[in-house]
Amino acid sequence: MPPLDPKHRSRALTDGPERAAARAYLKGIGYDDEALSKPIVAVANTWIETMPCNFHLRALGAKVKEGIRAAGGTPMELNTIAISDGITMGTAGMRASLPSREVIADSIELVCDAHMFDAVIAIAGCDKTIPATVMALCRLNVPSLMLYGGSILPGHFHGEQVTIQEVFEAVGEYDAGKITEEELAELEAVASPGAGACGGQFTANTMAMAFEVLGISPAGFAMVPATHPRKAEVAADAGRLLMDVLARGQLPGDIITKDSLENAIAAIACSGGSTNGVLHLLAIASEMGVELSIDDFDRISERTPLLCDLKPGGQYVAPDLYEAGGVSLVLKRLKDAGLLHEDAQTVTGRTVGEHADEAHETEGQRVVRPLDDPIKATGGLAILRGNLAPDGCVVKLAGHERRKQSGPARVFESEEEAMAAVRARAINAGDVVVIRNEGPAGGPGMREMLAVTAALVGEGLGEEVALITDGRFSGASHGLMAGHVAPEAAHGGPIAIVRDGDEVTLDVDARRLDVALSDEEIAARLAEYSAPERPYPGVALAKYARLVSSASLGAITR
Repeated sequence: MPPLDPKHRSRALTDGPERAAARAYLKGIGYDDEALSKPIVAVANTWIETMPCNFHLRALGAKVKEGIRAAGGTPMELNTIAISDGITMGTAGMRASLPSREVIADSIELVCDAHMFDAVIAIAGCDKTIPATVMALCRLNVPSLMLYGGSILPGHFHGEQVTIQEVFEAVGEYDAGKITEEELAELEAVASPGAGACGGQFTANTMAMAFEVLGISPAGFAMVPATHPRKAEVAADAGRLLMDVLARGQLPGDIITKDSLENAIAAIACSGGSTNGVLHLLAIASEMGVELSIDDFDRISERTPLLCDLKPGGQYVAPDLYEAGGVSLVLKRLKDAGLLHEDAQTVTGRTVGEHADEAHETEGQRVVRPLDDPIKATGGLAILRGNLAPDGCVVKLAGHERRKQSGPARVFESEEEAMAAVRARAINAGDVVVIRNEGPAGGPGMREMLAVTAALVGEGLGEEVALITDGRFSGASHGLMAGHVAPEAAHGGPIAIVRDGDEVTLDVDARRLDVALSDEEIAARLAEYSAPERPYPGVALAKYARLVSSASLGAITR
């Protein structure tokens, strides 16, 4: 890589007599001539006080800045928004979650371009902040890296480790009369015991692992829990590392390639990660101009064994993975299986294969299975097509054994309608629940259906009911379900024409999602279908609905 002038961008902002006014502003808030003579480095933080995932990131940002200063840079911190998926789940507010990914990326891009920072470190926590920050780094393509704030520690309830997943499922147990209101309140009080992102291999930890494997996050940093004593040290190290990335002139475009994206997909498949990884890696590929399709996810998952025994389908949580050996242990398994593009570069200046070779496996650990004893022979994702999903849909395979279900459709025009039926115990074993008009444009915002899926599990129907939707699922969802059905109902997708009682078949082995109707009947129904009226969603979401692409393309806006 050719060496960069360390102030390759900020000179235009700070140097020369004509920049006296800019320097005057900056001196007034504490930056002296010495500080302004150094590379100016953005610390793009997603700190916010509305959720545990990002609550602690202001303190991490201070440590990152210490590391940057120690390595010869001048940090300037900027902040952006964040939306909690978990807190807004099951409400209209959850429509803002996926659109916030675009707003976060846009805001970081705008500030960093306008202020001509020489390098950028992004600090992320909750689900959408992680891909959003990396999307911005792709657009800027200046020396940069992403630091994950880390997982929450598990709670403890009646002698068992618990996460927020158990609380969502307990709502269904309460509705079914399996637990009392007092027991629900007791669980609620202990399930989220501090700062950090949701503890299972839900979307946050899935994307944190994926981006460490991708190479844009430093090796060994992602799985350090949010409140672990080592986290402050990791943050300062990340600041120092960024200055090294700047000195080497390494850019995101040197790191994010087809090979590294395939490595990240393999990690998601191997770990039983969230289906949201499909959306987010498609978006990253688009931002970087790398050709990637949903079929790549199916191809890679089919050849990758499921090895990580992580919630929601397994037993363990992210801090357990950290103690077992972390992401490098997953890399080692992938390398040993011949599934890793070993020469892919990382922000450390070393290859992903070299980091795989450094893996330390804790003796006796059972979080990451050996290659000769996988949980399943193939990975945790599949892409299906059929007359209900001509452009594809995503199925998560970890955490259940069913690979096929046929049954009568129970059709709902919104998540709220479906949740009301679940809570009224009006869903029967064998039903195929269809939730539509929850896609990127139709929602708008493509809400996650965790409240519905968790309530079904809590009522004991998790292995008896299938669910399909043009919306999304939480990384904490499990059971037989197909999300991201495309085209969505609002864009004339066939999911719009399913009626109660129609026979729907979800067949993983055949890679099909079909309704037992002729092409002629589907076309006739589409001709007469009109989406239900909904309240105006507000200016921001209305703009998003007009600009957003299909889920099969990553639900990006242009």
